[in-house]
Amino acid sequence: MKDLLEKAPVIPVVVIEDAAKAVPLARALVAGGLPVIEVTMRTAAAADAISAIAAEVPEAIIGAGTVLNEEQARRIVAAGAKYIVSPGLQAEVVTAAQSLDVPVVPGVATATEALNAWNMGLRLLKFFPAGQAGGVPMLKALSAVYRDVSFIPTGGVSAKNLQEYLEVPSVLACGGSWLSPADAIANNDFQRITDLAAEAAAIAAKARR
Repeated sequence: MKDLLEKAPVIPVVVIEDAAKAVPLARALVAGGLPVIEVTMRTAAAADAISAIAAEVPEAIIGAGTVLNEEQARRIVAAGAKYIVSPGLQAEVVTAAQSLDVPVVPGVATATEALNAWNMGLRLLKFFPAGQAGGVPMLKALSAVYRDVSFIPTGGVSAKNLQEYLEVPSVLACGGSWLSPADAIANNDFQRITDLAAEAAAIAAKARR
């Protein structure tokens, strides 16, 4: 996953209310150049959406976000998730993911949480909620201490500040929900989603030059 994110360093964070929308949504994001997709576990349709994407869109790397406990972690990996993202640092989620041999990216917002994650052997962390937790200045401060850690800032990231985040050397990728607007999904406007993904991919390419 890390190698792929170096090439496509933007992760669409997707909320799917209707599993029937999952496959065309994933195809739209892949067409725009963003193959690593995170479906959040905030809806009843999430597990079915992940299963559908895993089965029908093999070019997508599908993961599960907002994973809160061990039971969710095991259930969603069984459904087809290739990686797990959590909003916070929870030992049972990390242990479950490691036992299932899937990458896990827990969320941290403070130096203490990053320290706890580091001592669990984790070197890829979600910085969340990025905008509210100090943004780019906080990321730079954390990176000065945890020099072997890469971060995925999520929360408050948009097309307007994406380049600024990606220019921080410790940032491997950024996550964001702006790439899959709820109204676009509801109206089957998947071309709009492809266009947003392509715009983000272009910004990322510019930031990484």
